Amino acid sequence: MEHRDLLAGPPATHLPADPAAAELATGIAPEAVAAAHPACLAAWAALAEAALARGETVTGYAFARTGYHRGLDQLRRAGWHGHGPVPWEHEPNRGFLRSLHALGQAAAALGETGEADRCREFLRDASPTAASELGTW
Repeated sequence: MEHRDLLAGPPATHLPADPAAAELATGIAPEAVAAAHPACLAAWAALAEAALARGETVTGYAFARTGYHRGLDQLRRAGWHGHGPVPWEHEPNRGFLRSLHALGQAAAALGETGEADRCREFLRDASPTAASELGTW
């Protein structure tokens, strides 16, 4: 029988690989990837980041929220119970973490400080590495 350290907290959650994310690396536009593969978190994150970079805060917020909520669904299917590590080091997790970061950025830009603060805390708790890599808003 395997014994787990109950004080160590929940185990890390690792999303399954998403073959559609590879399409982004080949240069296919995030709009096309999201349209063909709506579950592709990396596509929603890329759309959110691009919209925010163009100053399209509401559009960026909508894309980020889509990636965030689709990501929560995928995390739950992968065994996540609402808390615990979602490591940045595991590549398939990055689309969710980037969407969460973009959601926080957009919320802050819209003056939704409570939501921005919750996103910041969630990102730090889920993956301190992601919080460091992606930066703050």
